[in-house]
Amino acid sequence: MELRGTLAVVTGASSGIGAATALRLHEAGARLILHGRDAGRLAALAERTGGTVVTADFADPAAVTAAAGEIGRIGEVDVLVNNAGIGWAGPVAEMTAEDVRRLVQVNLTAPVELTRALLPGLLARPRASLVFVTSIAGRTAVAGESVYSAVKAGLDTFAESLRFEVAGSGLHVGVVVPGVVDTEFFTRRGRPYERRSPKPVPPDRVAAAIVAGIRRDQADRYVPGWLKLPVTVRGALPSVYRALASRFGGSG
Repeated sequence: MELRGTLAVVTGASSGIGAATALRLHEAGARLILHGRDAGRLAALAERTGGTVVTADFADPAAVTAAAGEIGRIGEVDVLVNNAGIGWAGPVAEMTAEDVRRLVQVNLTAPVELTRALLPGLLARPRASLVFVTSIAGRTAVAGESVYSAVKAGLDTFAESLRFEVAGSGLHVGVVVPGVVDTEFFTRRGRPYERRSPKPVPPDRVAAAIVAGIRRDQADRYVPGWLKLPVTVRGALPSVYRALASRFGGSG
């Protein structure tokens, strides 16, 4: 898909993968709608890119509906990158009901609802692209991130089902599956990333994969690419995968 002149929405654009993706799309010639919670950071990014800011906290269902309406009034969307998300790490028994609600709302319900609201417009475009940023946690499961893994798996399945649903239209549905990324995600979730390996990749590497996937109409991209191996092992040899994952403390 040619990106020059398109109107692209990036959720979670305040920092990390979202901000890097917005910059990459800007370089490719797209016009931008920048969603996030941090109005100051969004304003700075908008100044660099000429984008339009939509500030909303997707933990509030009403804010998702309002953001969708605002986006629709700005223009006809060609690209939607569902990137916004939050994390939580620790035993499930230590989670509160509110922790669970926020994880499900921000990581699963919000992108589903935003997609549902914008889908008619995307399908009306001659060519359009819908991208979901999921996580390796949703494809292999991670110890201490049960709910996070579950909602990312749910988003993965939603994307796959939607891909079948819109087959034959001009809308491409893609999924980008990052591993560990060097962003503020781990600080915000309340537990830093402490493993020696795999080493975190820079957010721009994920952003580059997102833009490349849109251009090439790719269904799946792993960042880094070797992450496809544990997913393949899990699918082909689940008992072997579980034994290895237990030995090394999970796959995250």
